[in-house]
Order: sequence, then structure tokens, then C-alpha cells
Amino acid sequence: MAKLYLECSAGISGDMTAAALIDLGADREAILRALESLPLEGFRVEISTVEKSGLAVCDFDVQLDGVHENHDHDMEWLFGDPGAPRHEDHSPAACEHRHSHRTLSDVYAILDQGDLLEGARALAKKMFAILAQAEATVHGKTPDTVHFHEVGAVDSIVDIVACAVALDSLAPEEVIVTHLVEGQGSIRCQHGIIPIPAPAVAAIAQEWQIPLSVGSVVGELVTPTGASFVAAARSASELPETFTIQKVGMGAGKRTYVGTSGILRAFLIE
Repeated sequence: MAKLYLECSAGISGDMTAAALIDLGADREAILRALESLPLEGFRVEISTVEKSGLAVCDFDVQLDGVHENHDHDMEWLFGDPGAPRHEDHSPAACEHRHSHRTLSDVYAILDQGDLLEGARALAKKMFAILAQAEATVHGKTPDTVHFHEVGAVDSIVDIVACAVALDSLAPEEVIVTHLVEGQGSIRCQHGIIPIPAPAVAAIAQEWQIPLSVGSVVGELVTPTGASFVAAARSASELPETFTIQKVGMGAGKRTYVGTSGILRAFLIE
């Protein structure tokens, strides 16, 4: 059986991971079937090939309706003037959505209703448990009482389920991640301005002893979802001295920063 190596020189996020694993040969139909079975509304998924840094790269795009939009890919909102006006849907449904956040048990209930193989469901639950512990650590709560905000949003649940099903279908003998390259500066979230690495990312890296390096890029390269995938799936931190490449998959990130490719590469190696 082949080993999976994730090259995180441009960081890692949930959508980048899902795209890279799909490009590597993960069961696309199983992923879409699992996502369609989830008791979630307000999203659709588009899997396509885009050009990034002149390369043909797989893109896993979770498209949300106005009610469920959370600004995750909105660069102006993430890094813009904190006092700038936000153009949002102020309908009753949108306001109710923004004020209702999921607990870990809520997310588990969603996963239990999905059409997932048990290996994929277990991996998705492990990722959310890791996120819950990280959020609890930084907010001074316990994992069962913390309320998810960004990571409990529809697109995060979709990303995590897609990653879990994709990895389960590939079934590598080992998952190798040597280190994560992070950016610097600060980013906006629902609570305000936070430093990079985001506190949840730092908590996951600390708890799971994931090596980090800080590059020159101003911006967030490692998201909590990406970090939780590494924590849940990584089984080795060193590459073999020599290896052959069976296949390469590339996943596109949605954010565009100066000084990095915005591409996650996944290798099946022997």
C-alpha cells in the first residue's frame, strides 16, 4: 500500500485538502453522495479544474447562499478596515442563522445522519473533537459546552466530511506531514481581530505537536480545519530517504497571497 505525503509549503485548509485528495483519485461520487445526505441547507459543491500559478489545479468550492455566508473567502472582510461597513443579508432568517451556533453534539448528530462509511464518520468526528478541544482551550470552556462559530458553519462541516470520505476512500498505509508553513499578521473573525496563527490553530499545533514554520507571507495559510485534518490523520512526520511517486494531486486555495502558490500538493509514494 502507498503512503500519503502532504506538502504544506503553502499552508493547508479544508477545501485545499479535499481538492488535493480528489485530484489524487479519491472517490468523488462517494464524497458527493455523503454531502447530499447531510441534513444541511444552503450550500452546493462544485468540483472543477482552475488555473493557479499557471498550473491546472483541482478546486473544491463550497458555494453558500446569502443566509449561510460567513466571509471565509472574502479577503476584503478578512483583512480590510475593521470599521468598514459590512454588506450582509439582514433578513430574519439570516439574523437567526448568525445568532445560532452549533455544539459538538449538534455536529455529531449531523454526521450520524449522513451516508458515510464508519471509517470516514470516525475521522470526521475526530476532527471536530480536536476543533472542540482547541476552541475550548482558547475560550476557557469545555469541549462539550463550547459553541462553534466559523468551524461549525455549513462550509466547514462540508469541508471536513469531504476530507474524511476522501481519505477513507484512498486508505493509505500512512499519512506523512513533515511541517506546516504559516503566514503572519492578523485576521478578522466573528470575535474581532486575532493574531496569526489563529489561536485555535496554535492550540492544535501545541496539543498534537505539529511542527510549524512562519514564512514571509502576510495572511493566514493554515486554517483550524486544515490543522485539525493534520492532527487527526497524520501518522508520520518524516519522509523516507528515497521514494517513488505513484501519483500527484493538487488542491487550490481560495485566497490569493503574494509570495506563495496557494496550492496543497498530495503525493502517493512508495
